[in-house]
Amino acid sequence: MTAVLGGYLFYEIAALLTLAATVGLVGLLLKQPLIVSFIATGILAGPGALDLVRAMEPIDLLAELGIAVLLFLVGLKLDLGMIRSVGTVALVTGLGQVAFTTAFGFLIGLALGLDTTTALYVAVALTFSSTIIIVKLLSDKREIDALHGRIALGFLIVQDLVVVFAMLVLSAIGAGSGAAEQEGIDGALNTIGAGVGLVAGVVVFIRLIATPLVERLASAPELLVSFAIGWAALLAAVGHGLGFGKELGGLLAGVCLASTPYREAIAARLSGLRDFLLLFFFVALGASLDLAVLGDAVAEAMVLALFVLIGNPLIVLAIMGAMGYTRRTGFLAGLTVAQISEFSLVFMGLGVALGHVDERALGLVTLVGLVTIAASTYMITYSHTLFALVDPMLRVFERQNTRAETNATLGPRAPDIVVFGLGRYGLAVARALSDAGHTVLGVDFSPTAVHHARAQGIDAVFGDATDADYVTHLPLGRASWAVSAVPTHDTGISQEDPGRTLLAALAAAGFEGRVAMAAHDDRSAEAITGAGVDLVLMPYRDGAARAAELVLGGALETPGPELSDADGQRGFAA
Repeated sequence: MTAVLGGYLFYEIAALLTLAATVGLVGLLLKQPLIVSFIATGILAGPGALDLVRAMEPIDLLAELGIAVLLFLVGLKLDLGMIRSVGTVALVTGLGQVAFTTAFGFLIGLALGLDTTTALYVAVALTFSSTIIIVKLLSDKREIDALHGRIALGFLIVQDLVVVFAMLVLSAIGAGSGAAEQEGIDGALNTIGAGVGLVAGVVVFIRLIATPLVERLASAPELLVSFAIGWAALLAAVGHGLGFGKELGGLLAGVCLASTPYREAIAARLSGLRDFLLLFFFVALGASLDLAVLGDAVAEAMVLALFVLIGNPLIVLAIMGAMGYTRRTGFLAGLTVAQISEFSLVFMGLGVALGHVDERALGLVTLVGLVTIAASTYMITYSHTLFALVDPMLRVFERQNTRAETNATLGPRAPDIVVFGLGRYGLAVARALSDAGHTVLGVDFSPTAVHHARAQGIDAVFGDATDADYVTHLPLGRASWAVSAVPTHDTGISQEDPGRTLLAALAAAGFEGRVAMAAHDDRSAEAITGAGVDLVLMPYRDGAARAAELVLGGALETPGPELSDADGQRGFAA
């Protein structure tokens, strides 16, 4: 195969991308997440199969950039406010799952004949679950805002914190050993001082620079994306230069921007780039694996995979049962940790780079990843059917008093109404709804509008309402209304119109509430109604009618054609 490619790098990349698309299509038909296809692509492209990879230097460079972007996006989620809001059950269950999985995994590793260091690495790798996969599956099932879905999101935040801690420990070990070899105690002290200085710089950046800088950049969305990629690469390079590793630098780059109102917009726009670059990470991983070595690890991989698929959910089920949750909620939440994630492979890769574990350990965890991700996808997809089958055996996990579930509150209340567009009209609508006692979330593509809304006490985020990936990230599960205050003009709704695009994005995000949309005239109002909007808002006409009612004590009838919602009620009934 390599001879056919002729040694030209472009041919090699083209072949890899074609292989990835082909394997991805097969995975799509099998209802498998993209990460499974990427791992399979890496193994197929490696020397044990098609042997497509020869120019390792550019592949490794793209892989390293992919890891920096991946960890940047993880850091982007680590907002202190969100960490404080995960709830007791998510914190206790998440930490409990990590602790018990590590302990039992370590004992199983020793029983399988692994040495102490390798057994510990493998055990820690088994604790990480894939955020990407869980969020996608729960979103597809419309369960992201259910109690077990919210607890699962809490698990993910706790596991992200464990990832951060694990990366810090590994980076410190790597930096400390390097310093000791070069300069002894002085080198170690210099490394510690550099780490303190880096953290101090991050704190100063968060407090004084992050929000004003990103707010200015957000006025040019393409520049914001370029800045985010450059910022991740810059801090990854700084981390590597100080001896802490590119991974920690990329993570801190995300933490720097996590407290800004623009993080969701950045995350949505970088998700595609992350997936593209991760392909090269898995290609590089596959190129380093020997299929003969993988074959030797099949028995151990099956034992560890069964532990993850069965043991991890049982650990969560037991902890949640002890805390007073029903066995159904514990089971559904527990299924979300029945797989390992891409971070497990990143973690093992760091261990290989530091010389703590060998390639066989990395291959072992890779096999476990393939099995658990593939199997858990079907387990989560058909979770309710599976629960019905095993329910009689789960009664031991449920206490008589399940008051904890009845009283469960996880984090801030999700919005009742989402308002897109925070200009003068949209902001006035948001304020009126908020004053009426509703929880409102505003969305606008203008940093100035977001800043102004927040100054008036309206919870607002920066984002593009026509970006389907971004809309998917919004907390729409409990929202009964989505209000678009960006008026549709007299051209009606075309395929390129923001109104139609927003409707499509809401549908893709699984929004099940009602939609209100502003229009300037009768023609665009009719087009909006035909596109499936539940309520048409006519800012000028409605405002004039209301003003006339105030002047004449409500005696004047509203002129013009009547525009009503599905129930025949005029106006906005939240």
